[in-house]
This record gives sequence, C-alpha cells and structure tokens, in this order.
Amino acid sequence: MTSTRGDHAIGNTIGVEILGSGSHLPETRLTNADLEKVMETSGEWIVKRTGIEERRIAQWDKGEKSSTLATGALQKALDDAKVTAEELDMVLVATMTPDMPTPNVACIVTKNLGCRTISAIDLNAACSGFVFSISTAAMIMQSGLYRTVGLVGVDCLTTHIDYTTFGRGAAILFGDAAAAMVLRTSDNPSKGMLAHKMHSDANGSEHLFIPATREDFPKLDDYEERKLSKVQMNGQAVFKFAVSKFQQVIAETLEEAGISADEVDHFICHQANSRILDSARARFGIPEEKLLINI
Repeated sequence: MTSTRGDHAIGNTIGVEILGSGSHLPETRLTNADLEKVMETSGEWIVKRTGIEERRIAQWDKGEKSSTLATGALQKALDDAKVTAEELDMVLVATMTPDMPTPNVACIVTKNLGCRTISAIDLNAACSGFVFSISTAAMIMQSGLYRTVGLVGVDCLTTHIDYTTFGRGAAILFGDAAAAMVLRTSDNPSKGMLAHKMHSDANGSEHLFIPATREDFPKLDDYEERKLSKVQMNGQAVFKFAVSKFQQVIAETLEEAGISADEVDHFICHQANSRILDSARARFGIPEEKLLINI
C-alpha cells in the first residue's frame, strides 16, 4: 500500500517513489473458444466462474520466455520513468518460471538492457511474488543501500499447464505476461510505503503445487507420470483460502497504516479471479471504480 500522504508514514526518513511502469505480453492469444476445442468446458462457464475471456501464451520455440517478457516490461517502465538502464542499482525479478536454473532471470535482464554489474536477484513467491518483491525492494532502498531499482513480475505458467480435460481447472486460469516498475528513493519520507503485511501459509500446499518427482505428491497413490511438472490444483480449496486471506491481509494492512478503506484511492490486487476480487470489494464496501480489474 503506497500513498503520498504523510500523516501515517512508517517512520523512515527515506521515501520510495514509483517513477514509471510498463508491461509486456506475448502476441499469441488463447481464447475460451480455443479451450473448448481441446477439453470439456464452455466459454460461458469460464467467464461466469472467473471473468476470464482469454489469456496470452509465450512461444518458447520462438524466443518468447520469462527473460524476454521481463526485459520488454522493464524497458517500457524505464522509458515511462525517463530513466536509463545504466542508472539502475538493482534488478529484482519475481518469478517461479525462470528460463533455466541459472543464470537467473534478473541477470539475463541486466545483460539484455546493458546495465552495469549490479545486484540481480530472483524472488520466488508464486502469486504473491510481486507484492513480496516491492516490499523487499522498498526495505532495501530505505536502508540507504540502493537509490534506483527495477522491479519485475513475470511468469510463463503455461509451460506447466495440462491442456486436457484433466487439467481444466488450471488451464482456464493461467497465462503468460510481465509487468515492471522503476522505484527511486526520495528525501520526502511521506512518499512511499505506509505499511506492508506479508504472510506465507504452507499448510494447504497440497492444494496447489507443481510436482517434480513422484515423492512430491502428498499421496503417492495420486502419482501419474503425466502430472509431473504440471500444475496440480484443488480449485475449490484454493478459492476458499484466497477469499479468506485476501480479506484478512487487506484489513491488517489498513490497520497497520492507520487508515480506512474509504481513504484509499485505488485498490490494485492480484488479478487471479474476478469472484475473489468481488468478495473483497463487498467485504470492505469498495466502490467499483476504486477496485481496478483488468481480467
């Protein structure tokens, strides 16, 4: 949660501003009609349950992958901020789908953009990755270590999707994309993060995981070779968890910042599912125009 108001700042003498933003999408579109051709589903049902009409798909055989999407997004953010790549002190990339185990995506991005030999870090927190990353970046910057940071959230989850009826629950949701911000420190501490709350709860990890080996399955009887490296999801359990925790963490962050939902100009939330977002809007009485949705 960020704000330009100064009366609830978290007590740091260094502020952190968002100078610019950008995004980069693959060209290929996978529509609900396309999914109807390969699995038992309907576009009407998908829209009703998720609000999703299409998703973008990276073509790895044509050079589209996490690093190329991340590079495109960060370059657009730099252009928007009127900042050069040489001015960056760190690149922090939130991703769970690196091109390869090493080098990490952030390192490849710094090479692509022609950065100096700066810090280049990948952070894997799945759906929460970008929120974790902006909080982490802000805390590092407020320590005085870095002045200008490039922050990217990117995933190419379609490489882990089973496009059959068996994998339908995940196939209707996930696409590929990247978004980026350029952050810079400010002498005005009121410009920056008012409060942040980060939680991890692995108690329900069996409801959403990507197995690498047979031993990764909570129940070995559930193992099938075709499931390896593919998203395994209990949609109903994940939805219930998301609705509950979504509302909880918003309430905690508002309390930490010392403000009410009415004082927030816009809520920009994880765009997983329109029903999850609608539940938060109803819980806090958020007007439709304040909850930004791009699903």
